[in-house]
Amino acid sequence: MELWQQSAADLARMIRSGETTSREVVEAHLARIDAVNPKVNAIVEIRPDEVRRDADAADAARRSGAPLGALHGVPVTVKSNIDVAGYATNEGSAALKDFMASDDAPVVERIRTAGGVVLARTNMPDLGLRINTESSLYGATHNPWRHGVTAGGSSGGEAAALAAGMTPLGLGNDIGGSLRNPAYACGVASIKPSRGRVPEGNPSATVETALNGQLMAVEGVLARHVADVRLGLECVMGSHRRDPQAIDAPLGGRPMARRVALVPRPAGGDTHPNVEAGVRRAGAALEAAGYEVDEIEPPLLLEAYLAWVELMWSNLRVAAPIFAPFMGEGGQRFLELSDVELPPASEESMFQMHLSRFRVARAWRRFLEDFPLIVGPTWTQPPFVHGFDIESRESAMAVAELFRFVLPPNLMGLPAACVATGLADGLPTGVQIISLPFREDLCLDAAAVVESALGVLTPIDPRD
Repeated sequence: MELWQQSAADLARMIRSGETTSREVVEAHLARIDAVNPKVNAIVEIRPDEVRRDADAADAARRSGAPLGALHGVPVTVKSNIDVAGYATNEGSAALKDFMASDDAPVVERIRTAGGVVLARTNMPDLGLRINTESSLYGATHNPWRHGVTAGGSSGGEAAALAAGMTPLGLGNDIGGSLRNPAYACGVASIKPSRGRVPEGNPSATVETALNGQLMAVEGVLARHVADVRLGLECVMGSHRRDPQAIDAPLGGRPMARRVALVPRPAGGDTHPNVEAGVRRAGAALEAAGYEVDEIEPPLLLEAYLAWVELMWSNLRVAAPIFAPFMGEGGQRFLELSDVELPPASEESMFQMHLSRFRVARAWRRFLEDFPLIVGPTWTQPPFVHGFDIESRESAMAVAELFRFVLPPNLMGLPAACVATGLADGLPTGVQIISLPFREDLCLDAAAVVESALGVLTPIDPRD
């Protein structure tokens, strides 16, 4: 097996034992990027000399007998809205192409502490406000499984780079599925942690985080293997001076019943038969491993969707004068086409929305005590072709409908892992696995069972 095909955990073990070196691993990934990135456009900035320098430093540290972190010498890619010292935090926007970061974001700082080598920056849609990765600065990222099809978003560059073997581990973030949407579309794994599990806080930020971000946005990890997602999460989690909400909490908790609520066709719209079949395959794999699986839907789904929409859009409308000048044409068009007709925000409407959010959270908490795992679709439709999301009002609303089931975990700050469940018509299928707050371990344990039964789909050579 080539070095670029190995898992992050195996690369760390091989470097630690001396079976290979960080420099050799980095060279393998640099060569892979040269070979396949032109077909995919997932990697948007790379500085080979700096990467080689950092790999050589990692190898020197190993030879000296210095303590080695869990990711020592392993290359890691970083989404373009996460600060990396000396790089532009451009968020995919042409208007921000020169917005430089002087310091690392907390997750990058933690990756470096674990010994990871920052390999490259990955593509994203402008400001992350689109679930199709098409940047006004860098152009579109193509799905490695089919050229011309979306890689998802907004962490689409990360997922496509993983699927095509250009990186073993990536950092992204999620306020409306942005870690899970691309994992599903590209057939890789990810974790949307609980709010407060992983610290946020770009040093380059010039404005405070809005309420929707404070309540719903998280940093997280993508990889090809569930075990690597867990390893990456363990490296980046915990309290940090830059995030007043991040806490130290163990990755585990009290024993819970191995009960699964299976949701093959969530309320609120249509579900494609291929997606439904993928959810049922995951349920069968869990049942074969000893989980009790019942087909039952969590409560107040429609109310959960509406509360997310109201919280998200009320904040976007207030912030529009700030971010609108930095949005490219495609991103601006998606926001306009997918805008939901809501009454003007008022003290009363905000009061009622937060009451609704709390009512949903209480109902879900009771449900999760009985069913500690909820397994259902990430998207309810297959990945769409580029441009479909901004083709018309109807197509934009169809896209908004297909990612509806990713919204409740953001609304309530719940963890959700993604894992692939196979292929249908040449494109990946997959599920997300939701659990109680700060029980990422339950999500990842179940995802590992699904992965063991149904297999790892990537890396692949990009296809036409």
